[in-house]
Amino acid sequence: MKRRTFLKNASGIAAGLAVPSLSASAKSLLNQQDIVAGLPRRALGRTGVKVSVVGFPGLALSHYDQDRCSAGLLDAFKRGVNYYDVAPAYGKDGICEVKMGIGLEAVKIDRSSIFLACKTKMRDKEGARFELERSLKRLKTDYFDLYQMHHLRTPDEVKQALGPGGAIETFLEAKKEGKVRYLGFSAHTTRGAIDVMNGFRFDTAMFPINFVEFFKMGFGEPVLELAQKQGVAVIAIKPLSKGPWPEGTKDADKTRKWWYRATESQYDTDLAMRFTLSKKPVVAGIPPSFLDLLDKAIEAGRSYRPIKEEETMKLQEMAKDCTSLFRREEERVARGDFSHSPIYADSPHECCRGSYA
Repeated sequence: MKRRTFLKNASGIAAGLAVPSLSASAKSLLNQQDIVAGLPRRALGRTGVKVSVVGFPGLALSHYDQDRCSAGLLDAFKRGVNYYDVAPAYGKDGICEVKMGIGLEAVKIDRSSIFLACKTKMRDKEGARFELERSLKRLKTDYFDLYQMHHLRTPDEVKQALGPGGAIETFLEAKKEGKVRYLGFSAHTTRGAIDVMNGFRFDTAMFPINFVEFFKMGFGEPVLELAQKQGVAVIAIKPLSKGPWPEGTKDADKTRKWWYRATESQYDTDLAMRFTLSKKPVVAGIPPSFLDLLDKAIEAGRSYRPIKEEETMKLQEMAKDCTSLFRREEERVARGDFSHSPIYADSPHECCRGSYA
C-alpha cells in the first residue's frame, strides 16, 4: 500500500528525541513499554503497536490559530507523543481535522512515525464512507492507523452500526483497502460500550476513565473488565476531569472557559494521570483540549509509576468536592431513556454539544 508521508525524510527530528537513562527499578515499572523522549509507550492491546501513554487531543486545535496549532503538534512529537486523536465533529466544519492536516504537513513529521486516529459519528455504511474519505483528505493521508465509531450511546445505535448496511461494513471494507489498520469505538455510557463490545471484537475502546467517576459511581469498571477479557486496548478520555462546574459558578470564577473542570496543578495532574494509567488495560489517556494541559499531561506521563495507596487516598479526598460528569447520562440510558443527552448543553463550544470524546 502506498503511504503518503508528511515529509519524505524526517530522520533529523526522530534523531533528536533524547532517551534518558533509567534505573533498573524504573525499567521494571515500565515492563512491556518503550520510552521516547522520556515518555513511555505501551503496546496497543493485541495490535502490538506501541503508542505514547499520552495522546494529542485534536479538539485542542479549535482554540488556536494555525501557527500555534502547527507548533503544538511538533512540540508534542518532540516530547515523545506519537498518538494523535481527531474527529470530523471537532470544531465547526471540521476545522480541527483541517488544522491538524495542515500542521502535520507543515512541520514535516514523517507519517509513518505517528499513530493517527480518527472517528465517525455516522452509523450507516454510506455516511461512514463519506466521512472516512473526507477525513483522509483533510488529514492529507491515505490511511488511518485507527478508525473508530464515535460516541456510541444506545442499543439502537449499536444495532444500526453493526447491522446490515451499517457503518461496520465501511470499516471492514476500508481495512481490506488499506485505508485503516485497526478498528475501535468511543462511548460515554456503559450500555453503549458493553453492547458494541459484545457485538464485534474491536481492537480499541475509548471510554472515560478517571478518579472522580470511579470513586463516585464505579463508572468504567465494567468496561475495563470486559476489555481485559477480550484483549481490547482502552484509550482513556477525561483522565483529568473533576466533573462539571459547581452549580452557580460564574464565568469569571472559572479557571478556563470549558464545560467541565480539570486538574490544573502539575501535582494534581500527576496523580490523576497516574490513577488512570494504572488501570488495566488502559494504554493511553487523552487530556482535556488545551495545549497547556497537554503539557502537564506529558510531564505526568514522563514521571509515571503505578499509583500508591496514599496517593489514591488523596484522590478520594479530592473527589469528595466533585460531582460526576456522566451520572445523569448513565442513569438515563440505564432506565431506557434514549433521548438526546443534556450533559453537554452548557458547553461554550459547538463541537462539544451533544457528544464527543
